[in-house]
Formats: sequence, structure tokens, C-alpha cells
Amino acid sequence: MSIDERTPRAADDDELDGLFWDLRLYVAGQTPKCLTAFSNLKRLCEEHLEGRYHIEVIDLLQNPQLAEGDQILAIPTLVRRLPSPLRKIIGDLSNEERVLVGLDLRPR
Repeated sequence: MSIDERTPRAADDDELDGLFWDLRLYVAGQTPKCLTAFSNLKRLCEEHLEGRYHIEVIDLLQNPQLAEGDQILAIPTLVRRLPSPLRKIIGDLSNEERVLVGLDLRPR
């Protein structure tokens, strides 16, 4: 799985406007849990970030050496690289409230 997704910028007047979100989702192949994690992440980003995000999916079956850089110990793992500070969430991202809190993203 190699997904590099950018969405168009939408106008937004909340306090997060202008912040760009750089997210990495570490997976291991196209397992149901990994596909669910991507689907949940995409939905949350579209709903709460409106085009101010970039999702990079890293398949550790194809590039296992990339796990070391972000110290990935479990999959799927979401890493928020920007805005700072770096944050990590492990799992399929199905608990929306937990993901929003983990990303320090306030619901609309």
C-alpha cells in the first residue's frame, strides 16, 4: 500500500486554520485492521482538517527500515509529525474521541 494523499485547501475560520497537519500511518500490508485505520484516518481528516493535511502511508512489509525513525513498535500506528509536538496513536483509529484527543484536535 502506497498512498500519498493531499486534499485541496478549504476556507476555515477556527483557531487551527493555517496549521498544516503532516501525518504518517505505519501499516504492514493490506490487512483489514490497516485498511480500517486508513479509512478512519481519512474520514477524520476530511471532517476536522478540511484540506489542511497530508497523509503518508508507510508499509513496513515493503520498507521495514522506516520503523526505526519514528520508533514504531506496533501497527497500525499513526504519527502526527506536524504540528509539533510529535504524537503517536496505535490501533485502527475507530474510537474517534480517543483519536481526536490523541492528536490534540478539537471536534467541530
